[in-house]
Amino acid sequence: MRLQLVSIPTDGVPLDGLLYEPDQPRRGGVLIFHGNTTNFYTGPSRFLPPYLAKAGFTCLAFNRRGHDILTTLPGKQPGGGAYQTAAEGIADNDFAAAFLARAGHDEPIVVGHSNGGMLGAQFAATHSRTRALVLLSAHAGGPHTYLRGCAAGELAGEDSTGYLERARSLVDAGRGNELMLLPGWWFAATAASLVDRHDNTPDLLDNAPSVRCPSLFLVGELESREIYPAEEFAALAAGPSDARILPGCDHWYTGRQHVVAATVIEWLNETVG
Repeated sequence: MRLQLVSIPTDGVPLDGLLYEPDQPRRGGVLIFHGNTTNFYTGPSRFLPPYLAKAGFTCLAFNRRGHDILTTLPGKQPGGGAYQTAAEGIADNDFAAAFLARAGHDEPIVVGHSNGGMLGAQFAATHSRTRALVLLSAHAGGPHTYLRGCAAGELAGEDSTGYLERARSLVDAGRGNELMLLPGWWFAATAASLVDRHDNTPDLLDNAPSVRCPSLFLVGELESREIYPAEEFAALAAGPSDARILPGCDHWYTGRQHVVAATVIEWLNETVG
């Protein structure tokens, strides 16, 4: 395969990414959406593209503006996952899709992990030319996503209400970009981002009836079915959908990356030819 470091134009800061191109004949383009506060060189965004390229797919793995927890932007401005909003994530995926379309792939296969999977379902629900959708432990999203995360020990933990009230007061006071330290992963977020996560995160199951392309939903055996509702999504999806539980897998597929990759490639071979 051939690798090319790319810069994806947006309405603001460009997105960095890596384009994987196969040596063998092309079978179409794949967009990889990373999870919350990760990036294109960790997790599925890193281990899946070589398998996809070997199978003949051009693959674009890229950073949304909400990558990592914090990053430094030009002019020493702060950015990253602590500042992310749902609208920005949706827009970044659109910018990446437009970049891949200019490279000749305007009917992308979308693969999204965790928060990237939730955003992947949003993309497929609103882009009729999506060829296929692969959800890797996509979380349920929706208005309860902040509270579910807190209940699992993430974000604000046990003091979910107190942190949310404080965040809203900061936003109302015009201090939405003020960072709040959180006791659970991912440990820091601006007040505006915390409120946005509670109020504006797309709902995975609400989007399912609008997903008409074939879809595969993988979830690890060790993961919560409430947070990662594979079977419910498959039952609600408008197009053919397959939900599979992977034995011995956690959210990061530790030690099972080859199983995930083989499952995805096998399904794509059967589904898109």
